[in-house]
Amino acid sequence: MPAAGLVTELRPAPCDVVGSTAELLARYDRPGPRYTSYPTAVDFHEGFGPEEHAACLADAATRPHDPLSLYVHLPFCENRCSFCACHVVATRNEGLTDTYLNRLVAEAQTTVEKLGDRRTLQQYHWGGGTPTFYSPEALADLHGRLLSLFELEQGAEVALEVDPRITTEKHLSTLRTLGFNRISMGVQDVDEVVQDLIGRHQTWEQTVNLHYAARHLGYESINVDLVYGLPGQDEHTFARSLEQVIGLRPDRLAVYSFALVPWMRPNQKRIDPELLPDRDVKFNMLSLAIDGLTDAGYEQIGMDHFALLSDELAVAHRERTLSRNFMGYTTKRGTEIVGMGTSAISDIGGSYAQNHRRMASYLAAVDAGELPTERGILLNADDRLRRHVITELMCNGRLLAHEVADRFDILVEERFEDELAEMNAPGGLVEAGLVVLDGNDIEATPVGRMFIRNVAMVFDARLRAGARDDQTFSRTV
Repeated sequence: MPAAGLVTELRPAPCDVVGSTAELLARYDRPGPRYTSYPTAVDFHEGFGPEEHAACLADAATRPHDPLSLYVHLPFCENRCSFCACHVVATRNEGLTDTYLNRLVAEAQTTVEKLGDRRTLQQYHWGGGTPTFYSPEALADLHGRLLSLFELEQGAEVALEVDPRITTEKHLSTLRTLGFNRISMGVQDVDEVVQDLIGRHQTWEQTVNLHYAARHLGYESINVDLVYGLPGQDEHTFARSLEQVIGLRPDRLAVYSFALVPWMRPNQKRIDPELLPDRDVKFNMLSLAIDGLTDAGYEQIGMDHFALLSDELAVAHRERTLSRNFMGYTTKRGTEIVGMGTSAISDIGGSYAQNHRRMASYLAAVDAGELPTERGILLNADDRLRRHVITELMCNGRLLAHEVADRFDILVEERFEDELAEMNAPGGLVEAGLVVLDGNDIEATPVGRMFIRNVAMVFDARLRAGARDDQTFSRTV
């Protein structure tokens, strides 16, 4: 089916396994982690603080020639959209926003003191919030101050997130001159009714103009974010949005499932749950995205990303070398990450360390000359093993027993005897058609990739051991 046929020809979900799609959804669409990390953020604790994080940075310093990734969180937006689940500060207080940049650099200075000579970056990413909330001049100043402390290796990924509603061509030109080579554009949905219901009015002209400006300026990779499951969406409206975005031919698309978590994000209380598409409609929208994008020459990457067949992510996916970190899917396997700014998470020295999420707490910690670590966790040997297993499933859709055995010096059939038995039991994932077992190797089927979070949950020992209510995680589909 060509992309142009998306509006008039809706495909059913590719699910002809046990019974029907509805039966699979009834069984497997339940709360579960997204596995941006393992252990997940719900297992972070305040017993891991600045001293523990400093020790992990010191451990990382003993590997001075290993590259790093740096994530910088710029949390400010002019207004907060009702669907947003990010750590965002909506403000027009210039004093606060200027103060934040100074404290961000101060945090970087404290961090590099612990890292010693390990300062070479192979990934450098600005997220938010809206980084282009700031003027081009302010961003250029921040970039210069940070790169006086770090250096970029040749060919580094230098990326940022942009909002087409406020990002100007001057922003893009300045950032391209500074070396930024990748951008991710928030679109979410093109339909004006949906935009009205989520409080995000973005004209198609704004999206098109920014996309072509980025192309003209020579950005190597352009990503577009879409969200399915928003209020007011149905298969037809989403198909039209998808068709328009495909027409732009971005290098990558992220097609996220909307997570309604008003107990965690009070701004989502503005959304009327009655206006949300039901479970079956939402699943059909996911199916539309997969079919429409693959027909248009994109390859599905991991759980919710798509890339042109020539893109390095698609190549890594075909070669089964894809990985994932807090900045998204990546070809950089095993790279440690330093996160800076409010809520930012570092993955370094065998630990996760998250900064204070409250702005006042973050600023106070930095002013005190401390690492602004609020909570985190030191991974044990079992965590490291299961993180590898879950990452392989989430990224590459399979797990090869001999690779795990060689890497961790274990016998998969012994260490994961219960998990393998659960998948192979009557009514389990094998019978449901979500995975295929070849000896002790695990391969997710095409429909299994749509339920890949459920597959990964089988190996989540902390999820099994801990009491979780239905408000801990978003739903898996």
